[in-house]
This record gives sequence, structure tokens and C-alpha cells, in this order.
Amino acid sequence: MPFDIQIRRVFAAAHAIRLYDGTLEPLHGHNWDVRVTVSADNLDSIGVVMDFHELDRHLEAIIAPWRNRNLNEVEPFATLNPSAEHVALVIAERMRVRIVPPLVVSRVEVTEAPDCVAIWRAS
Repeated sequence: MPFDIQIRRVFAAAHAIRLYDGTLEPLHGHNWDVRVTVSADNLDSIGVVMDFHELDRHLEAIIAPWRNRNLNEVEPFATLNPSAEHVALVIAERMRVRIVPPLVVSRVEVTEAPDCVAIWRAS
């Protein structure tokens, strides 16, 4: 797909990863930096992949319940370990329901700390 657009949003939230031995790491916060990429084979009738504002509204609706919260207490992370990888996966799954084919959610990047990036890619 030759055309991509990407939006970026940042939200503050805390989490505590469930470790391999079942314990929780100490609760701590991040400014989660999220980037969502939508791809298309062709541009639409006005020459865009899609409206950036529409894409932004979709992402904001997904992350709004997580803002300034402890992710461990918010679904789906009350049962799903709130790792950066899972945050990327959940955003990707929820965006894929909202984005209408032939457009494709092709990539979601979640940065929880400088130089710590989790990436989900469409397969």
C-alpha cells in the first residue's frame, strides 16, 4: 500500500506489569505516546487516505477512558497485563473495527518511555 497517514496522541496513565512470577512491579506512570498509521492503495475522491480529524476522533475515543487512570483498574487491562505491547494490540484491534476497508490499520506504535517502543503491525 503506497499511501500512509499517521496521527499521534499522548495520554498520561499509570500501570504495574504482572511479572513472570505473578508479582506486580511497583505502580508507576508514563506519558504514553501513541502513533496510529492507516494505509491505502489509492487516494479517495478528494486526494486523501482519510480525514486526519476523523482518524484522531477514533483514537481519542479509544484512549479517553485510560487518561489519568491506573490501567490495571480499567478494562481490558484489569485482566490483560498492561504492557506497552498489549496497549498497542488493544488500540489496533479497536481501530480496526472503526476503519472501513479498503483502508487498513497497518501499524500502532506505543512509547511508554524514551527509547522503549512497542510496535503492532498488520500481518
